[in-house]
Amino acid sequence: MKLKTILMAGAMSIAATGAWADCAFENYVPLKSLSAGFEAWKAVTDAMAECGNFSASLDQEFREKQPEAFAADPALYQIGGVSNATLVPLLNAGTIRPLDDLVEKYGQDLLPNQLIKVDGKTMAIAMMVNAQHLMYRDDVLAELGIEEPKTYDDVLAAAAKIKEAGVMDYPIGGTFKTGWNLGQEFVNMYLGEGGSFFGDGNMPAINNEQGVAALETLKAMTEYMDPEYLVSDSTYVQQQFQQGKIAMANLWASRAAAMNDEAESQVVGKVTMAAAPMGSAAPATTIWWDGIVLASNMSDEEADAAFRVALEGMDSEMVSANNDVAVWLSPAYSAGALAAGAAASAEAGAKAYPASGPMGIMHTALGNGLADYLTGAKDAQTTLADIEADYITAAKEAGLISN
Repeated sequence: MKLKTILMAGAMSIAATGAWADCAFENYVPLKSLSAGFEAWKAVTDAMAECGNFSASLDQEFREKQPEAFAADPALYQIGGVSNATLVPLLNAGTIRPLDDLVEKYGQDLLPNQLIKVDGKTMAIAMMVNAQHLMYRDDVLAELGIEEPKTYDDVLAAAAKIKEAGVMDYPIGGTFKTGWNLGQEFVNMYLGEGGSFFGDGNMPAINNEQGVAALETLKAMTEYMDPEYLVSDSTYVQQQFQQGKIAMANLWASRAAAMNDEAESQVVGKVTMAAAPMGSAAPATTIWWDGIVLASNMSDEEADAAFRVALEGMDSEMVSANNDVAVWLSPAYSAGALAAGAAASAEAGAKAYPASGPMGIMHTALGNGLADYLTGAKDAQTTLADIEADYITAAKEAGLISN
């Protein structure tokens, strides 16, 4: 997958006004959204709010809350912010509606690659792409004569040198929080080693050489991380960077702009965006998209208003006003230095996150089971075997594996 292809497909040049435009219509239908809480969603929902009668819940626990909220009748939220993984449980539950009629009515300015289709139906509208990639303090590395790390061996060698020089006690940051974040770290590392998650019949296939290699690299990183790494999520790592406490991390592109936020960052202009470190087979990361869905359990009048408000939230005026906040899927977007890491990772061969029903269950099992290896409670093979067993139990309950 080439990020340039993602960004440019179907794109036409549109002059950015640089001005924050009001909503193109006045919304009279009460609407609510539930999404992640990072800066891009704040920008999008702020733009939605200009239409009136709209409130946004920006919540990093959205992935746990959305399935039940969208299953309610009527749905507790009309608009959901999703990614290629969090879309799956909503699809499986049948709690989001096809958008093709609304796209035909209002979506003339959408790019073809924004239309996320499932079984031929448009089920989501993507607004941005995202990926975890290497961010590093170029001033710290340059002072010690360290070149840009290209692999995790390079990252670990750089960390050892920084610590030995007494510059930082814990040079590496990582989104190792037990649960979804830690599961994602393994997914990145395992795909970087060339691993496959499933065999025939959705049976798990992670207890292998690639799985052990991924675990060993994750554990080696913890030697140079804050001892509280099992509570470290994206916001925690972002703040570690901003406060000058770490020198390197594989962090989401959607956090890049925060490094140069003069209101909260002590390292403005000092963090370089680079490709995710290479594994044996590919960059140790995955390519994601974020976008919106609409709940099934609401009236057609609400859906019509919700779609129009959502489009206002991701229009060219919002993109131009928040260009560096995300890697936007919009002709108004101009890729700059802050997008360089995501682009370099994609062009080096990073894979798309393999979203599916089985993968959702596997991700949960990984997130719940990996900490036992990192803390020394289990060895690598036992950890992977137990994760596979937990996956099999859950996959059978979901009807994804035959009994």
